[in-house]
Amino acid sequence: MKIAFYAPLKSPDHPVPSGDRLMARMLVAALRAGGHAVDIASQLRSFHASPSADDFNRLEQAADAEIARLRGLWPRDGVPDLWFCYHPYYKAPDLLGPALAAEFSIPYLTAEASYSMRRNEGVRAFAQRHVLSAIEKATVNICLTRRDRDGLLEAAPACRHAMLAPFIDATPFSAAKAESADACRMVVVAMMRSGDKMDSYRMLAQSLARVTDVAWSLTIVGDGPCHEEVRQAFALLPSERLTWLGEKTADELPEILAHSDLYVWPGCGEAYGLAYLEAQAAGLPVVAQRTAGVPEVVKHGETGTLTPEGDVVAYAAAMRDLIGDPLRRRQLGEAARRFVHDERSFPAAAQRLRAIFGEFLEKPA
Repeated sequence: MKIAFYAPLKSPDHPVPSGDRLMARMLVAALRAGGHAVDIASQLRSFHASPSADDFNRLEQAADAEIARLRGLWPRDGVPDLWFCYHPYYKAPDLLGPALAAEFSIPYLTAEASYSMRRNEGVRAFAQRHVLSAIEKATVNICLTRRDRDGLLEAAPACRHAMLAPFIDATPFSAAKAESADACRMVVVAMMRSGDKMDSYRMLAQSLARVTDVAWSLTIVGDGPCHEEVRQAFALLPSERLTWLGEKTADELPEILAHSDLYVWPGCGEAYGLAYLEAQAAGLPVVAQRTAGVPEVVKHGETGTLTPEGDVVAYAAAMRDLIGDPLRRRQLGEAARRFVHDERSFPAAAQRLRAIFGEFLEKPA
């Protein structure tokens, strides 16, 4: 099939790395692995953190111009067989796909669409109407977490939906983990920005302060506008235990993870967190909170430990348990590697997408 792929929050070609961009790229790759011809339909970014009415009006005008461009392009280059929208939500609605799909009589699909009733206020209500309409009209809404699925069904009980578990390309993380007899080598990979990411960094620093009596080191991979705030949050911890690597490329991460023993990231408000899957693919157990979409990617007691949301004492205790138990770390790490490579890898996702297309589209993959 010829697929028009669109990510209104962040295009797969966007220069700034993030989990959202990575998931968009993984979906494109999985679709192509299924034999489909995938074209990034548009670079129009509908994301607005705090829009005004004027901002939204300008965005709608830009969307109208983009629709006109594609309307003129498709008859010449070939109309796609379907429109595939990744991650439409109240901050980044799809203002292109529903109109084009209706005009050209092609199926409209979403993946990781989300809808929250509490966002129906002010200018956001305009964006929410676009999101809800897209969900209701979609041939199928592909949900990556039960939390998102439940939100869609609350808003649009009759909407068509299917589940696709979050996944990664696990191949780069296949190398054996480098063992060490030294102190437990913990690692975290996360952008340094305000909001949930900063909250997670603060919680991690507070938790580490409770386990300074045991032997550990922490490698921190990431950078961003809150770099100095993150540094300040860790200022009271022994500096010799901390290694700040800054931002690293995707090609550099497998080796960093291979030389670590434990992945620690509280995951405040985490949609699911592809970094958890990357760490587990490299054979690392995870310590995270049982919150938002994290339980979708970490199996409590099998591939890591999930603690109650916001409980610093419990989080520190979970770290302490695994810091002091190398055998348990290895057992969880081996199970984590099997989990990702067998169930959350690229081939598994491509197979699931084929099944979804076969079930919901008149022209099966």
